[in-house]
Amino acid sequence: MSARLAAALVALASLAACQGPPLTTEQIAALDYGPRPENYEQLVRDYLRSRLNEPSFALIEIKAGPTRLYQADTLSRRHENGWAACAMVNERDPRGAYIGFYPVVIYIREGKVVAMDGGGAERALGLRYAHAQCAKLGYEVPRS
Repeated sequence: MSARLAAALVALASLAACQGPPLTTEQIAALDYGPRPENYEQLVRDYLRSRLNEPSFALIEIKAGPTRLYQADTLSRRHENGWAACAMVNERDPRGAYIGFYPVVIYIREGKVVAMDGGGAERALGLRYAHAQCAKLGYEVPRS
């Protein structure tokens, strides 16, 4: 094994060790989700529109939620929990063409969005996780 490969494996193992163990079912049940947001659709739309290219032309379809949901730890973020909603988003690219629908999951606690899966900078990495979280909320994202 080359020294470079060995160093890469050690670095990868070190990063994996930084992730905490998953919470138990009891720990997840004990999390504070806050009150169920009555205005969750507006919160989701406002949050997404502030992050989309040409937000006035974006298509946002809320498919499921709100339901209490736990977002697991990843290497790039700490876990969050809240009332989650699954939405399908289709926005325009800089040339004005629609890019196609993709899933996002928005987590709301105490009337504020605390996390999102599947959009923004993490879109490429977070799509599979957003698919899985939407399924937990009761919506199966169509495979393209």
